Amino acid sequence: MELHQVEYFLAVVDHKGINAAASALRLAQPTVSQAIRVLERELGVDLFHRIGRGMVLTSAGQAFVGPARQVLRDVVAAEGALVDSEGLPRGRLDIHVAAPLAVHPVAQLVGQFRKRYPNVSLRLADLRDEEAGAALIRDGHCEIVFTNLPVAGPELEVEELGTHDYWLVCPPGTDVPARDPLPLTELPDLPLVIVPKSTGRTAIERALSAARKHTTPSAIVQHRESLLPFVLAGVGGTILARPMAEQAAARGAVVRAIDPPISLAYGVLYDPALLSPAGRAFLRLARTR
Repeated sequence: MELHQVEYFLAVVDHKGINAAASALRLAQPTVSQAIRVLERELGVDLFHRIGRGMVLTSAGQAFVGPARQVLRDVVAAEGALVDSEGLPRGRLDIHVAAPLAVHPVAQLVGQFRKRYPNVSLRLADLRDEEAGAALIRDGHCEIVFTNLPVAGPELEVEELGTHDYWLVCPPGTDVPARDPLPLTELPDLPLVIVPKSTGRTAIERALSAARKHTTPSAIVQHRESLLPFVLAGVGGTILARPMAEQAAARGAVVRAIDPPISLAYGVLYDPALLSPAGRAFLRLARTR
């Protein structure tokens, strides 16, 4: 078994197919397919059921996912345990980030971190399910998770880093009262574009209910990055963390702060026992901000 075979196997699992995995890996589809078949021959089992063009894990494949992730995690940990001739971290640092936090503070942190530690490469992935943060760390997907708080029972270290206010974002040209911040009681009767489930959505719904405002979803989108394009296209309004709302205003959206403010704490999850030197350095930088 070779390391790249394990990486290709997990790519097929995570991207739910050969073609998507090959695209993510920037490889030709036959290269990935052949590597998986060679791996199956070496292991003596079928890892996938081939159903038409689809790939479904067999029971053996499901059993192999955990050990495969641990193999890659161990390699990353081994690389991350190294330091250069000046004693600075090197290797790779994996982080999962909730979408509202990518704009702020993570983008700024990554920029500062790369200037201080140029021999560490960072791999950032989207945290689509905030409840899955602890599992991502335990299963070896990453060292650090940036997420909205609170997090229920993560069995990990949780550190609050700051708060974000959430602002109203409406399609260009929407007739919104000029008051800024806008009282929630004066929120226009505007359908909202929302994501199915998130800590932010829960806080927003609680605040709207307290203000006796009842809104109707115009669209429910699976990916948070789709919210702003839908709003700019006139599908409906939404409520976004301030850094994302300010970007929306720059693109022509009508934006208002909200009174009383809707605020949500954010922070990091991590396991101190699993942190590499790069991970510890990144957390020190995050705390100083």
